[in-house]
Amino acid sequence: MTALTAAHDEDRTALADTVTRFARTEIAPHVGAWDAAGEFPRTLYRRAADLGLLGLGYPEQYGGTPASYALRLPLWRALSRYGASGGVLASLLSHNIGLPPVLAHGSDAVRAEVIPPVLAGEQIAALAITEPGGGSDVAQLRTTARREGDDYIVNGEKVFITSGMRADWITVAVRTAEAGSKGSGGISMLLVPGASSGLSRSRLDKMGWLCSDTAHLRFDNVRVPARYLLGEEGAGFRIIMGNFNAERFGLAVSALGFAEACYDEALAWARQRKTFGAALVEHQVIRHKLVDMQMRIQSTAAWCESVAALADAGRAGDAVPGRPKPHQPPWGAATHAQQGSVGAHSTWVAQVCLLKNHATQTMQFCADQAVQILGGMGFMRGTVSERIYREVKVMMIGGGAEEIMKDLAAKQLGI
Repeated sequence: MTALTAAHDEDRTALADTVTRFARTEIAPHVGAWDAAGEFPRTLYRRAADLGLLGLGYPEQYGGTPASYALRLPLWRALSRYGASGGVLASLLSHNIGLPPVLAHGSDAVRAEVIPPVLAGEQIAALAITEPGGGSDVAQLRTTARREGDDYIVNGEKVFITSGMRADWITVAVRTAEAGSKGSGGISMLLVPGASSGLSRSRLDKMGWLCSDTAHLRFDNVRVPARYLLGEEGAGFRIIMGNFNAERFGLAVSALGFAEACYDEALAWARQRKTFGAALVEHQVIRHKLVDMQMRIQSTAAWCESVAALADAGRAGDAVPGRPKPHQPPWGAATHAQQGSVGAHSTWVAQVCLLKNHATQTMQFCADQAVQILGGMGFMRGTVSERIYREVKVMMIGGGAEEIMKDLAAKQLGI
């Protein structure tokens, strides 16, 4: 082991320890109350920021800490395993899908205005792509942004928006081409201030992620300064696709953490619960369930590490002149040139899609087995496994449904 490798491993261990303590003390004891309230306190953003958790993977000039995919992996995994709340994870880290387009394609002035307060936990960033009439078919979105002098006039709707109720900045996919245009060519990305006149928000009720505010957004002649256009007009589709890759990797790693949380609770219950004069874990059928959970968890963990290593070696298409080095790619901040990195990039995208499906299936299996091991208690609110059981489906849909992931992987692999 080289000194560099040893130092990197020490950093990962230290980060995992920090996140574990934060999750166990600041999140886990309060999740039940937060779920009942339908939100968690905004002060949690500041506490996470004080530990450097929100800024991991972002440039120092904006208050962040550059970090490899391999270094960021323990953040998602530990927050999921020990916080055991997809709702907290989704909203607390919603900036990781809302900010990358700003970082990669915003002007210097816009980046300086928006990124620092979000990484400091003072403001919240969100991403708005999905519309009532379509989800994965991004090219068919209908929300429009018409240029009028120095502003864009935005009209339309977005739905299922994480942090949508409280976001101070919303990165919105809009159609800037002439009315009636179709396809991906007319799509642009526009940063909309949350306080904009004409923007209204409605809270959505959900199966899971109860403490994550999820909103239906309506844009009624919302006037947005043209300086908030991210990249060029018509370049939005490529920005969206690049952003999805990092989001899917994060979802896969968090699914791993949630699977581990289910295993932890199931094992603890099996050791202390007695039936027919013996602890549950002494029954072969229960031990086999736990082993099956571990088999899937370990395969998912190894795959996550492998995909992270590919990205850090520049296989995600991040190695281009003038951009972050391969070992320090920002969350999803891929440029047009980066998206065009043929071969290596295609392989990585395929791996991310396959990994997301495998990881969420691991989470689904472990949640199901944990509830079965807990028996009646697994059906009761307040257990980790019950909460995660309800959250499985959104993990299998968000960032691209299983079916979309299979189709995209097949295309990247030339099948």
